[in-house]
Amino acid sequence: MDTYSSNYKIRLGLFVSAGLVLFIVAIFLIGRQRNLFNPVFKLITSFHNVSGLQVGNTVRFSGINVGTVDNIIIMNDTTIQVEMLLQEDVKRFIKTDCQAAIGSEGIVGDRLIIITQGSAEAKSIRDNQFLTSIEPTETDAILASISVTAENLQVISGQVAEIMFKINNGSGTLSRLIEDSTISENINQMIINLKKGSKGLEENMDAAKSNFLLKGYFKKKERKNEKSKEEETDNQKKENDQKKDKK
Repeated sequence: MDTYSSNYKIRLGLFVSAGLVLFIVAIFLIGRQRNLFNPVFKLITSFHNVSGLQVGNTVRFSGINVGTVDNIIIMNDTTIQVEMLLQEDVKRFIKTDCQAAIGSEGIVGDRLIIITQGSAEAKSIRDNQFLTSIEPTETDAILASISVTAENLQVISGQVAEIMFKINNGSGTLSRLIEDSTISENINQMIINLKKGSKGLEENMDAAKSNFLLKGYFKKKERKNEKSKEEETDNQKKENDQKKDKK
C-alpha cells in the first residue's frame, strides 16, 4: 500500500508539473502574441468594411509583425473603428502619412492590417493617433471580375477557332489570299511594279535636276535647306550655352 501510494504521488507530481509548464508556456506565447510583456502604443483607424478582420489579428509593417488588433467597434452604419496595439520600438518608423490597409495571410489566410511606409519628411506617429485607411477589395468582387474575364476569353477563343476553321476549309477572303496562288503572284507583281515605278521616279528627278532650266530652282532649294540646318545648329548651340550658364 505504501509503495502504491508513493508511485501514485510521483505520477501525480509529474502530471501537475507538466501541466504547470504547459500553462506557463501558453501564457508566454499568448502574451508575446498580444504584446502583454512589451511596451506598446495605440493607433486608431477606420474602414467602411473590415472584410472579416478580428480582434487578435496581426498588424504588419514593412513585412514584419509589429502588433495586434486590440478592438473593433461599429461607430455607425458606414464606419467601423479599429484599434491597434503596436510595439513601442517601431513607433519612430511609422509616420503621420502612413496608411492602414487590410490584407490576408496568403490567398485564403487570416485577415491582417498592413501599415504602409510613409515619407522621410513626415513626422513620427503619436500615441492614440488616427491613421487614414485604404478600403479593402472584396474577394467576391475579384472572383466576379475573374469570372467575367474567363467568359470573355471563352467567347474570343470560340471566335478564333471559327476563323481558323474557315481558313482551313478555304472559306473567306483571308483563306483565298493565303491559298490562291494567282492572287499571291498578282501581289508580287504589284510590288515589283511599285519598285520599278519608284526607281523611274528617281531617274526622272535626277534628269530634272540636270536640266539647265530647273537647275536654278533646285540650287535655290538646296541653299534654303542648308540655311535652315545652319539656323537649327546655331539655335542648338545657344540653348547648350544657356544651360551651361545656368549650371
